[in-house]
Amino acid sequence: MGKEEHEQLYLHVVERLKQDIESGVIKANERFPSEFQLAKSLGVSLAILRKALQVLESEKIVERKHGVGTFVNPKPLFTSGIEELTSVTTMIQQAGMEPGTIFMDVSESDVTDTSIKRFNYGETDKVMTIKRLRTADGQPVVFCIDQVLARNFPVGADELLKTSIFDAIEQSGNIRITQAVAQIEPIGYDEEASALLRCGIDIPLLALTQKHYSDDGEMVLYSKNYFRADKFSFHVVRKRV
Repeated sequence: MGKEEHEQLYLHVVERLKQDIESGVIKANERFPSEFQLAKSLGVSLAILRKALQVLESEKIVERKHGVGTFVNPKPLFTSGIEELTSVTTMIQQAGMEPGTIFMDVSESDVTDTSIKRFNYGETDKVMTIKRLRTADGQPVVFCIDQVLARNFPVGADELLKTSIFDAIEQSGNIRITQAVAQIEPIGYDEEASALLRCGIDIPLLALTQKHYSDDGEMVLYSKNYFRADKFSFHVVRKRV
């Protein structure tokens, strides 16, 4: 078999397995048949099958566990363009699910050295720190830590159970959040976030840190959100200039 024919064959196997996964023939978290059985059913050699599985593994479609087998990774429930500035509440609603909050801690403190670097504050300003566990149809999916100057946050804690941080800040009509500088980093385990999100060490997190700015350039919200990596995925549209 020539090199070109070999490549065409394993790519054909890749597409065939993707179709089986997409159509539900092989379901999320389900183990594939043994490599011998699968190669036989597809009419290819073990070498061709293993090459195809390597491709699927590199694309995070499957997970190969040594000595156990190959499993289909579940699709994220939520996917969002990182270039889109939207709230967690909106992301959950766009997925056709009901957003909720089952844990919340709101505290107020003096401006610290760290806060000085974030906010344009006055001598009497206080910083509010809001911790919330966000849910989708009752299941915990995001742990949010938000900080905002108290003077820019006109609502009470009870209001946060039914509204987004964005909406709460913009209620006065004096502030409109128009842009954010964001950074995403994968985190294997975080003691507080992983426990609240019911993640073990085998479920990683995506930490999205953002500095949100108003239309006049003032930073009004600092947030660090921990997303379950098996529930969320982010993408970015890149354009050639």
